[in-house]
Amino acid sequence: MANYDEIGFKCGLEIHQRLNTRKLFCHCPSMLRDDKPDFTVKRKLRAVAGESGDVDIAAKFEMEKGLEFFYEGYNDTTCLVELDEEPIQEINQEALDITFQVALLLNARILDEIFVMRKIVIDGSAVSGFQRTMLVAKNGTLETSKGIVRIASICLEEESAKNVEEKEDLRIWRLDRLGIPLIEIQTYPDIKDSEHAKETAEKIGMILRSTGKVLRGIGSIRQDVNLSIKNGARIEIKGFQDLRSMQKVIENEVNRQLTLIKSGKKISPEVRKANPDFSTSYLRPLPGAARMYPETDHPTIKADSHRISKIKLPELLTEKVLRFSRQYSLNMEIARLVINENETLFENLINKFKKIDPGIIAGTLALTLKDLKTRLKLNTNKLNEKDFEEVFSYLNENKISKESIPEILVEKIKGNKIDLNKFKAVTDETLELEIKKIVDKNKSLSINALMGEVMKLYRGKVSGQKVMEILNKLTK
Repeated sequence: MANYDEIGFKCGLEIHQRLNTRKLFCHCPSMLRDDKPDFTVKRKLRAVAGESGDVDIAAKFEMEKGLEFFYEGYNDTTCLVELDEEPIQEINQEALDITFQVALLLNARILDEIFVMRKIVIDGSAVSGFQRTMLVAKNGTLETSKGIVRIASICLEEESAKNVEEKEDLRIWRLDRLGIPLIEIQTYPDIKDSEHAKETAEKIGMILRSTGKVLRGIGSIRQDVNLSIKNGARIEIKGFQDLRSMQKVIENEVNRQLTLIKSGKKISPEVRKANPDFSTSYLRPLPGAARMYPETDHPTIKADSHRISKIKLPELLTEKVLRFSRQYSLNMEIARLVINENETLFENLINKFKKIDPGIIAGTLALTLKDLKTRLKLNTNKLNEKDFEEVFSYLNENKISKESIPEILVEKIKGNKIDLNKFKAVTDETLELEIKKIVDKNKSLSINALMGEVMKLYRGKVSGQKVMEILNKLTK
């Protein structure tokens, strides 16, 4: 691996996160759909000069492809704003407040006046040929294990349309995604190495999730890496779907540039795609400032101090993990899993069933569900809150043992009726008497073999630990 200091490594990140609100400039829901569209429209786009008077190099590159674009939409969730047939509506105030919240969490300075701008985009991802964006805050800071990473800018913008089909001379896009609010966070090139890039991206992602107002799932957050080395040029790498690939892609890109430099080849500023094999491939020239010009259909937004003072900051997820661990006596990893995946359900269940150890509820949500999904290949999404309430009510009333919870959940997923007699809890006294009978009948068996005989009868009704304790006692 290259010595990052010696090669003059510079690196910054751009994080893009969708918000869980309605769309940014209309009242359509932020609903991703895969059903058959109701209509299709066709457009051709062309690049125009930006505020500087020049045509952006990246926009010109896309226009010269001469592509036709088809846009698919839905009668009930697509409006004329997305089709660029009527002016935009007032900005989504909830999305703006979430952006203010993120800015405060990143110690950034919120601008007094916010201007909506048009960013020329000719690849077909926006029907209008431009994406609306606005600079909300700048000059923030993020503490990391390798020092402060400065936040250059925090923007609020529109998400692009969804590319559903791509051919040589045309592209088909879907409008369900177009216009979803998107926060863009850009850092200064303060990142020291590939490992530091991953840590920085994870920490920014944690802060965004701490708001409780971001969309989750594949594609809802995207990371771009900007990097350069001595005698090279700035390269923007797009397409990281998994942060685990970020380190390897950065290392491979650095090696690619070092090889080009050693062979005397010039490196040009460009946008490249992160590939599944951790290499990068050319996408287009690096865009510049020439693609920006003011949006004339929306007034200037005033970010007055009174409004900012009313913004409440959430508890960071890292702090919440510590609190859950202490408050409910949970393992840190289980606390993290519960908060990331089932926090609301967990809190509802522990409040409803106060006699049950929170660790049992947390273990079920964090570990049991994962086991059912990965080992047994079951669709745990079939379980809803009422299913969990039913199962834990049985435990709360001592109708079942905690060991039977996984098997009952399997029955619920399969849609089977629950026979409580099958899972009825066994008292310690009864268990010891029954184990004694098995021991007396099988005196030649080892303790492990005896354990197997007992569990044949009581699996899902008693814990293996309890059985072993009794066996050790009876076989001394």
